[in-house]
Amino acid sequence: MRIKSLFAAAILLGLTVPAMAQAPIKIALIQDKTGPMEAYAKQMVTGFRLGIEYATKGTNMVAGRKIEIIEKDSQFKPDLGRALLAEAYGDDKVDFAVGGSSSAVALAMLSVAQEEKKLLIVAPAVADSITGDKWNRYIFRTSRNSSHDAISNALAIGKPGVVIATLGQDYAFGRDGVAAFKAALAGTGAKLVHEEYAPPTTTDFTAPAQRIFEALAKETGRKMIWVIWAGGDPMSKLLALDPKRLGIELTTGGNILPALVGYKALPGMEGATNYYYDIPKNPANAWLVAEHTKRFNTPPDFFTADGMSAAMAAIAALEKTKGVTETETLIAAMEGMEFQTPKGRMLFRKEDHQALQSMYGFRITVDPAVAWAVPVLTHEFTLDEIKLPIANKR
Repeated sequence: MRIKSLFAAAILLGLTVPAMAQAPIKIALIQDKTGPMEAYAKQMVTGFRLGIEYATKGTNMVAGRKIEIIEKDSQFKPDLGRALLAEAYGDDKVDFAVGGSSSAVALAMLSVAQEEKKLLIVAPAVADSITGDKWNRYIFRTSRNSSHDAISNALAIGKPGVVIATLGQDYAFGRDGVAAFKAALAGTGAKLVHEEYAPPTTTDFTAPAQRIFEALAKETGRKMIWVIWAGGDPMSKLLALDPKRLGIELTTGGNILPALVGYKALPGMEGATNYYYDIPKNPANAWLVAEHTKRFNTPPDFFTADGMSAAMAAIAALEKTKGVTETETLIAAMEGMEFQTPKGRMLFRKEDHQALQSMYGFRITVDPAVAWAVPVLTHEFTLDEIKLPIANKR
């Protein structure tokens, strides 16, 4: 009662309630911190917290309101991710949420956002269907999608005379990615001759590799296997089967630093990546690299930048709304919004709320002084160069 009396007295006297008295802005951060995507999730959490720090200039506040982050572990389980998001909106009373790591988990959460009419910023899950046929207007995504990966990789390796087989995970991430890759190859002169899918938890790739080898054996030209895989290490398993003896090259997109260690066996490999810490040149990335290296004695990784991008988008939106967290106000602010990230400029496309962003063509080099293979920039595929299809049914 005394607190209410103080507020009433302040209003009668024409005084402004101090900013610290305002309710905090609550954000749920739901990531698969247990399971095969543990490394990705932990990087996301680190990056998100660093992004909040950077975007608020160390105050952890926006428009006079403190930011409160509530972390939850979805454990690579779609049903759990759905339940945790409902809990966050209901019991925790969060203003909006950010997640998930796995596309399967993220897809399970989409309907919860729609039912509760609350915002969900998807990161780092990339399946096209998240901002495609499963999308709803409460979903924004700061991460690149499968088409970003597929189009940039197709542009990086697709040339006349190139013959390609694909290996992807048998769920939305892999199938959406291969479908987009196939479409993007159409104008490059390269030919896709075989698609192979395996369960996400596969550790023995002998059988799928044999089917790919048999398909490519019938072809002439430069033969390549393009791998699209999240978690696990299919590249080293494929290398152990010695595709080079059959004149077959391996190619894939970028990955986290521990996985890039295995790329040392692939000098000269070309592809395209979402992020490598030494490629983007902008103030946000310079700060991220310096601070992450200082605090953790290692440069930021693939998904650290994703986390920071999501945080910077959230703060940019809250600055536009002057701290108002009502869902429709946030949607209006974010549709068409440009914002800065460690990758530079991003733009939320109004039609599907997908963040348009650059991707980076690379060639692998090996430096004995560096523990992992180094993706050297060959070309930045800009927002305008990546003709990202609009796949939703809005």
